[in-house]
Amino acid sequence: MIRVGIIGCGKIAQVRHLPEYAANPNAEIVAYYDKNRARAEEMAAKYGGSVCDSYFDLLNRDDIDAVSVCVENRSHAEISTAALYAGKHVLCEKPMAVTLAECESMVAAAERNGKYLMIGHNMRFDPVHRRAKQLLDRGVIGDVITFRAVLGNAGPEGWSVDEGTWFFDKNKAALGALSDMGIHKVDLLQYLLGQKVIETTAKVVTLNKRDSEGQLIGVDDNALCILRMSGGAVGTLAASWTVYGHECQSTCLYGTKGIMLIYNNNNPAAPIEVRNLDGTSTTYNIPPETNSGVIDEFVAALEQNREPEVSGREALSTMRAIFGSIKSSEIGRTVSVNDSYVNHL
Repeated sequence: MIRVGIIGCGKIAQVRHLPEYAANPNAEIVAYYDKNRARAEEMAAKYGGSVCDSYFDLLNRDDIDAVSVCVENRSHAEISTAALYAGKHVLCEKPMAVTLAECESMVAAAERNGKYLMIGHNMRFDPVHRRAKQLLDRGVIGDVITFRAVLGNAGPEGWSVDEGTWFFDKNKAALGALSDMGIHKVDLLQYLLGQKVIETTAKVVTLNKRDSEGQLIGVDDNALCILRMSGGAVGTLAASWTVYGHECQSTCLYGTKGIMLIYNNNNPAAPIEVRNLDGTSTTYNIPPETNSGVIDEFVAALEQNREPEVSGREALSTMRAIFGSIKSSEIGRTVSVNDSYVNHL
C-alpha cells in the first residue's frame, strides 16, 4: 500500500489525482495541503485523511511514502525538491519546472536521495497512443519521414478553481500554451517514434488572449515549432489556446510505407487510421478510457520498486525541447537540444 499526500487541491487534483488514487487498490490518500485550507478540508471529507497546515508539515509526516505536486508551475521545483529531500517519492504535474536548471536540480535531488520522480505526461498512456506505438513498432508505415502534430483548445479559462486563472499570470505560470499543450505532443512524439528532439525552430507568441484589463497576457497563447528528431524525422508541432471550437489533438505520421492518422477525424470509434501505399486504409477501434494512466503507473512503479515510465530524467528531454523552442523564438534561429554538447540554454 502506497500512502500518498496531496500538495495542491485544485482542479487537476480534483479531476485526476484524487479520484484515481482513490480507485487504485494499492494507494491510500493520507494527507492534504492547500493554501486554501477549506478546499483541502473538502477533499479530506470526500476521500478521507487529514489536512496539514503547510506542505512542510505534510512532508515531515512518517506515514507518507509519496506526494502528488499539483500546484502552479512556478512552485513545482521548490516543492518537489523539498519532498525528495524529505524522503518522499514525487509525482509532479507538468510542466516539470520553469527553468532547465530547476528541472535538472529535481532529477539530481531524486537520484541523490534514492527516490523516484515522475512527471505527469499523460498522452503516452492513452490506449489509442499505446496501440499506435505497437503498430509503429511493427512497421506498418515503415520509417517515419515527417509528421504533423496539433494540440489546441479554447484556453485554460475555467480550469482553475481559484478566482480568475493563474495560467495567464506570468508570476505563477511563467510559461504558456507551449508548456501547457505543446509539451504533451513533444513527449508523445518522442514516445511514438522512439527518437528525441535534437533541433527546434520555433515561433512562440501571444496573439489573442487578454487579461481582465484588456492587455495581452504575459505568457504565450500560440506556438509553432519545426522539430528535427534524432532518427532523422522532421515535422511540425502546433500548440494553441485560441482554437475556439472543437478541440484538435491530431497526430499525423508520414512513413515510407504509408500514413498513420491519430485522432484526425470526428469518429471516436476509430481514432487510428492507417493508409497504405496501394490506397487501402485500415481503421482501429479502441475502447475509450477515462483513467489517465499516470497515477496507476506511478503507484505500480513504487510497488515494484522501479523507475516510473516518465521519470524526471526521461522528462528532461521534453523540457529541453520546450526551452529550446522558446529560445529559438527569442533569437530567431534554430536551436540544438538533447545533444551531448548542449548545456543550459
